[in-house]
Amino acid sequence: MSGHPDTPVRALKVGPRGADIERRSDGSLILRSLTPLGPYPVRLTERLVHWAQQKPDETFIARRGSDGQWRRLSYRQTLHSVRSIAQALLDRGLGPQRMIAILSDNSLEHALLALAALHAGIPYAPISAAYSLVSTDHAKLRYIMGLVEPALVFAADGTLFERAIAAVIPESVELVVSDRPPLNRKATLFQSLLATAAGPAVDQAFAAITPDTVAKVLFTSGSTGRPKGVTTTQRMLCSNQQMIADCMPCLVDTPPVLVDWLPWNHVFGGNHNVGIVLYNGGTLYIDDGKPVPGLIEHSIANLREIAPTAYYNVPRGFEGLVGYLEREPALRERFFSQLQFMFYAGAGLSQPVWEALDRLALQTCGERILMITGLGATETAPFATSAHWGTRAAGQIGLPAPGVEVKILPNASKLEARFRGPLVMPGYWRQPELDVDAFDEEGFYRMGDAVRFVDPDDLQQGLLFDGRIAEDFKLSSGTWVSVGPLRALLIARGSPPILDVVIAGRDRAVVGALVFPNLVGCRVLASDLAPDASADAIIGHPAVRAFFAKLLTDLARESTGSASRVERMLILSEPPSIDRNELTDKGSINQRAVLENRATLVEVLYKDPADAHVITRDLRPTPL
Repeated sequence: MSGHPDTPVRALKVGPRGADIERRSDGSLILRSLTPLGPYPVRLTERLVHWAQQKPDETFIARRGSDGQWRRLSYRQTLHSVRSIAQALLDRGLGPQRMIAILSDNSLEHALLALAALHAGIPYAPISAAYSLVSTDHAKLRYIMGLVEPALVFAADGTLFERAIAAVIPESVELVVSDRPPLNRKATLFQSLLATAAGPAVDQAFAAITPDTVAKVLFTSGSTGRPKGVTTTQRMLCSNQQMIADCMPCLVDTPPVLVDWLPWNHVFGGNHNVGIVLYNGGTLYIDDGKPVPGLIEHSIANLREIAPTAYYNVPRGFEGLVGYLEREPALRERFFSQLQFMFYAGAGLSQPVWEALDRLALQTCGERILMITGLGATETAPFATSAHWGTRAAGQIGLPAPGVEVKILPNASKLEARFRGPLVMPGYWRQPELDVDAFDEEGFYRMGDAVRFVDPDDLQQGLLFDGRIAEDFKLSSGTWVSVGPLRALLIARGSPPILDVVIAGRDRAVVGALVFPNLVGCRVLASDLAPDASADAIIGHPAVRAFFAKLLTDLARESTGSASRVERMLILSEPPSIDRNELTDKGSINQRAVLENRATLVEVLYKDPADAHVITRDLRPTPL
């Protein structure tokens, strides 16, 4: 695995590997796990009740306070607070048609309010803080509020969210804040919810919850950038956690300790990671950092103190971590001391980062730590496929999780994967028109992802992610370009000067790329520039242009044809815009929106002879 196939690996208890494969006459395949799905509860907070009885004084969740010390909530304290808040919500008449919207990021109050809503059968919608704090027109927040029509809105810091609240939240909707109420808006303090005495109504509401009860609505951007509300039921949450437990019994045997920054308005952080801790009686340390300069330092400070048993992150988070592990032996000792496995999702992990983690683990503890991944979506709660035996390289996504059926069928030049099982959403929230295209005639969810087999002669080796079907296109020669793998390759090989890439070339003769640069990474190459140099000066520096020209040359030597070879690049000085739908709230690029919004730059990219700003393999104009 990775670059060290013969080195020892830390022992890890995982579930069996293997799939039953049904071959159909139409050429499609149905893959099902050989492991049956274990029994799971009706309500997710049954696990909170269980752990409050079994380990009442152990920490469930913690976050640093303003004094830098951890504020901890035990399982007993959490359940008591959840019941109190649930009573306060029921007293206000909240229920299936009168739900909650949460505007702010991860916090203890956010966790308690969300769990109280789950416990009482009241749907809630955690919404990206970027829609309130980064967006300038609040268009997405306004659209989401129109779908949710909340009866109560929570924002931890009322002053921080004051502009968004004034622009979007009607005066008739109750506003709850933890601190600093807005100056010109009536608000309820969160503490008053906690002060409510729980009564029989809480137990009655809890007992009335069924597997089909809506737990939450998670919003995902989609290809157009217009948010879609994923109706997430109790069945989805509970079955998905049991699928994870069946694949990773180590989580059951050793209650997980997570240090986690991933936002709860996303399925990875809010469903997967919070759920893993709650389901298995672990401890979640809320990390206020992020894998960006100025915030990653908070994450590192937490990891210097807390040793996780499992570490979940996006590839950029692992990239940022590696540098600190290289420089700090004490951090390495702490980080690897209790670590059972690492898990990445959201994008491909670059091979150099992967190999660095292997090397550092070997250097520190004499054994590698397995890297695990899979494939999922907000619409699948998310855990749908699993490579829990450990993967050899980026892109491997394993086989179906227990209880999941994966249909694989030809689609143009690729194989499309579709999903069915208790983890799949019943439909989009108050957007029935979207459901028509979301499911096929057999009820399989169309995720829109392409896959291929690791070994076509041995399907039990599992699947590889092969990009998004909708992003692929043909060159004028009729050759298909597989955008996902090509984009991932450029980002991995071009890091750190490359932040992200948009692939162009539909109906053109050659593949081109619009590049969003990492100015910090580029600045290292342009070391002779003044500290206050502009973005244009940095990306136009000869050393930066030479780096990208060499990247194109190196990749061209390895390419297998015109569809896998990028001939020209244009480095963009304007970052992607969340208001123009170019950037999702989770930081991923919307390819279609970028190409549409920057159509003029696409024309510059393909101008013949090449424009002076365009980078080609030899830095000279290259006729098409």
